[in-house]
Amino acid sequence: MTRPAPPVPAGRLFLGWEHALTCPEPGPRPGRPPAPPAITVDPGWQAARRREARRLARPARAAAACCAAATAVSAAAGLGGLLPAGLAWLAGAGLITGLAASLRTLYRDSRDLRAALAAEERRVAGFRAAAQREQDARLAEYARRERTWRQRRAEFARQPQWFPVRLPAGLHRVDVAGGTLAGWSALLTSVAAPRLAAGAEVTVLDLTEGAVAGDLLAVARACGIDPLVWVLPADLHRLDLGAGLPPAELADVLATAVSAGVEQDADPAADAALLGRVLEVLGPGVTIARLTAALRALAQVGDPRADVRAGLLTAGQLDRLAALFGRAAADQVVVGRAWAVEARLRPLEQLGRAAAALPRSPLRLAWLDQAAGAVTGPVLASFLTVALTHALRRAPAAGEPWQQMIVVLGAERLSAPVLDRLTDACETAGAGLIVAYRSLPAHVAGRLGRGNAAVAFMRLGNAQDARAAAEQIGTEHRLVISQLTQTVGDSVTVTTGDSYTSTVSTADSLAGSASVTDTAGRSSGRGTAGGFAPFAGPGTASRDRSASRAVSGSLSVTEQVSLSTAWGASTSRALGASTSLATGAQRSREFLVEQHELQQLPPSAVLLTYAGPGGRQVVLADANPAIAGLPGTAAVSLAEARARPPGRRPAPA
Repeated sequence: MTRPAPPVPAGRLFLGWEHALTCPEPGPRPGRPPAPPAITVDPGWQAARRREARRLARPARAAAACCAAATAVSAAAGLGGLLPAGLAWLAGAGLITGLAASLRTLYRDSRDLRAALAAEERRVAGFRAAAQREQDARLAEYARRERTWRQRRAEFARQPQWFPVRLPAGLHRVDVAGGTLAGWSALLTSVAAPRLAAGAEVTVLDLTEGAVAGDLLAVARACGIDPLVWVLPADLHRLDLGAGLPPAELADVLATAVSAGVEQDADPAADAALLGRVLEVLGPGVTIARLTAALRALAQVGDPRADVRAGLLTAGQLDRLAALFGRAAADQVVVGRAWAVEARLRPLEQLGRAAAALPRSPLRLAWLDQAAGAVTGPVLASFLTVALTHALRRAPAAGEPWQQMIVVLGAERLSAPVLDRLTDACETAGAGLIVAYRSLPAHVAGRLGRGNAAVAFMRLGNAQDARAAAEQIGTEHRLVISQLTQTVGDSVTVTTGDSYTSTVSTADSLAGSASVTDTAGRSSGRGTAGGFAPFAGPGTASRDRSASRAVSGSLSVTEQVSLSTAWGASTSRALGASTSLATGAQRSREFLVEQHELQQLPPSAVLLTYAGPGGRQVVLADANPAIAGLPGTAAVSLAEARARPPGRRPAPA
């Protein structure tokens, strides 16, 4: 990415880019007016007039010729004596008079011909001057239209074509329905990067086992942010979330995490009471490993003396656990439940064993990798969410909305009570929440858009999910997907797949880093600096933590993430190849919000619906963060751009 995303006002969330044209297309270039035809006297007409004049002059010429000949004959006859002199001179005088009259007639006809030809020349010259004046007027109009067209073309070329899509103030949650891993990566980077640039804190729980936040890590490091990353279950020993809690609160967190989505008849209150009593027996400084050892002793599983020899329990604690609950039928209930709870808590035995003080970071990320099995994954997902919810409930209210942003990816793995507790805690604490679901089971479909929230629909491959989404959006909306949006979406899909695989392998190297073992400490105390949930209020109990070089200094992570951002360059080339995105059917396609259209959305396309000032709004946006580095991106939203006067159109950011 060559440029950061545009600034986002406090309390508003940036969710991608909307393509639109604020200036109409200038149309074809005006044509130059053709040159007028040459206007001259018709040579044929001139020739005809001359022929007519010659024909009319024939009698006069004949008379002149006869008079001249007769005059010559009479003069010769008079000189030769054939005629008397007087008669010869009299005949000569008459003939000369006739000759003069004939010549005068010929002269008059020639003068009239020249006058007619000159008059025709003057008449044609007048027509030619009038035509030239009309041509000059057409050329002046053409020059004016050419200048106007050039100005409109320059304005059309300079106008921004991508406008940021920002939610109105007051919305505290965004539910993302559907999407692919590549699309979620683009959306997460587009949403989190502006918030980090604005000084907000972002906490990401990636439950997809696909390392969706790999691109966000690259952007954060490029901006000088050193993120805190926990790759679970390998980094479970460094995770401080939930460590140092009082017994009652720890019992509540563990009971909720254990019973979430496991058994329909599970009673979290009974589990919390069981765990609370066991924690009271164990005393302060308890770890999950000691707790599971106590539960095994209570459930009569294995040899408790082995746990005593390992230092997990003492003989006195074994005696107190034996006498902790009643006897007879109640014993069987306690034994069965203790066994079930111990089995669920076993994946958490390494929790916080090497947690140390970490520097405070605005970006905190915990993700599940592919090493989390079918049993360990759901337990870790529930525990992360429940422990984060507990930290939010204890935190003071945030000063501004979205200054503390929580992102949960793959939330369809969580149960309905866990989701409700998380959304309520974020709303109470004033933290913005983005919850992304790859599928829409019944308990998720009934919670989409509940309360003061926006819903963002991405590609829904499942036909039933797509049909339910189309019904919720409304099939009357007509939207346009530009060719650039389709190209950008395909580019994200192709170039980010390898990045996700390599990022997961980097997580394995983090877990096996020798620096973690060397720097880890097990000191405990009370404080708020650093850690997974630094937004907790004063007096929050936690463990001291130290930084891990395996997270912040892994060269393999940096190399792979840089490869994942290569789709930004391909997007720039896609835009450069097109000067207009609204001309011709081949450049865009229009669609109605229907089931099959939602199943073939581009990976980075986001169909956003929310309650706006003018009613329910439906906006089609592109969440690809590479658009921020393209020419033609605006710093104001489309509504703000259209509200400005025509002479003050927004310039590209």
